[in-house]
Amino acid sequence: MRQNKLNYSILIPIILLSLISIITIYSALTYTSPSLGNLALKQAIWYFVGWILVFILMRLKNDYLYQRTWILYIFGNVLLVGLLLFADPINNSKCWFVIPGIGSIQPSEFMKIFIMLTLATMIHNFKSDYISPTWKDEFLFLLKTFIIVLIPSILTFLQPDTGCVILYFVIYISMIFVSGIRLRWFLIGLFILLGFGSIFLYLYYFKENIFISIFGSSIYYRLERVFNWSDGSGLQLENALTAIGSAGLFGHGYNHTPIYFPESSTDFIFAVFASNFGFIGVIILLFIILTLDVSIFALSKKKIEDTDQFVISGILGMLFFQQIQNIGMTLGLLPIMGITLPFVSYGGSSLLSYMLIVGILLNISKKKNRTYRYK
Repeated sequence: MRQNKLNYSILIPIILLSLISIITIYSALTYTSPSLGNLALKQAIWYFVGWILVFILMRLKNDYLYQRTWILYIFGNVLLVGLLLFADPINNSKCWFVIPGIGSIQPSEFMKIFIMLTLATMIHNFKSDYISPTWKDEFLFLLKTFIIVLIPSILTFLQPDTGCVILYFVIYISMIFVSGIRLRWFLIGLFILLGFGSIFLYLYYFKENIFISIFGSSIYYRLERVFNWSDGSGLQLENALTAIGSAGLFGHGYNHTPIYFPESSTDFIFAVFASNFGFIGVIILLFIILTLDVSIFALSKKKIEDTDQFVISGILGMLFFQQIQNIGMTLGLLPIMGITLPFVSYGGSSLLSYMLIVGILLNISKKKNRTYRYK
């Protein structure tokens, strides 16, 4: 049932990204508050814990997760509710449980994995139950899966954590796209989205008071930040662009970030790396990221279980979106949304969720195709 060889085309890029992450975060310590401690050391510890999770998951196998998707999904939503009820606000957000002596845990990061696993088993069972589904069958299936994504999305949005909500729906669309349902559902969804989007934007731009009375001032100001990104204003973006633009071919040198900008170890970690290692360093980093993406895509083309294929589609959609969004916003090409660069940005919960993905991918690459039904 198993092959003994590890997938080094996935393993090696992850190891290289872990090294890049730790050394870049160390360089970012120059402009990081001392109260946060040595984030580079903490990232190294999180990576160590992450590799332990990979080892445990490879011992348990993916079927262990597939057979418990609903338990994981319910558990994730309970944690999200718990945040809203009991968590202390940090920077006006209830996104983290603070555990003394350990740090903060962000449930929404793990919820991405739980949604992915739940959708994969739902799609697998739907395709097993309906060889030739009718329009009604597909509609009910889409409605159920949409509700599955909508519940944690609302809970996460209330924290507020808009970035994770976007990732939930990126995962959803990516997985539904490869599920085999009729393409016309996507066209219908697009027309509905355009309709509601047009009304939403009309109220935002031309009926500000009505918009705020319906959606609240918090949503209004969050949208204002997103929609005004093209102005290129703001200390964070301006200084990040200055650091990148002045780096030249080889950069300013390791641990020589020339200018301060907020979130240098998390959202804007790419700017720190680019300023230190220049254009050549960026090309190497992008090559490693591309190698990882291509290796995951190649795995999806092998003869594997369909549940695994659905999971891989969600993983690829999430990683690809995050990579483009994070690098794009750092360069001023896309709105700043607080989305991190996978495997590179600092973050314990974020990193552990990605390491769970590594374990899932390595498990997929080691097992042969078979048929199973998950409930």
